Amino acid sequence: MLYLAQVEINPNSGEMQLQVLARQESEYVWSVDNSETLLLIKESSLCAGVLVLVETDRDQQIISIQDTKEWILSILQQHLTKNAINPQFIETEQSKVEKWRQEITAQNLELNRRALEIETRREQLQELEQELKRDREELDRLKEQLSKK
Repeated sequence: MLYLAQVEINPNSGEMQLQVLARQESEYVWSVDNSETLLLIKESSLCAGVLVLVETDRDQQIISIQDTKEWILSILQQHLTKNAINPQFIETEQSKVEKWRQEITAQNLELNRRALEIETRREQLQELEQELKRDREELDRLKEQLSKK
């Protein structure tokens, strides 16, 4: 079995051990699990904090330990290259952006329409207020004329 582990020093015994961080389930599937530790029985030149790939047999005996640098770099390169060059990925992202742009444009048009509608109603109210004021003045004038007679 293959593990991603971190080299650490056991605080109780002072011995070097490997803290398992993840376990390979299949070629492209890993499960995160840091509940297990593997003891380094043989003398090792590994320093605490180093990440390593550990291969074990069925009895959890360590078969090999290797530095993770190349492994991590290859994963990053594959992932970044795949996403950067993959035209399908770019098309998908471009279609998402276009869809969002269209949605925002539609929302903007709706907001502009509502703003114009509100402005039109405000103007109509102002006209009605002025008309009401003129009618009230006319009524006051007529009332005065009637009271003089």
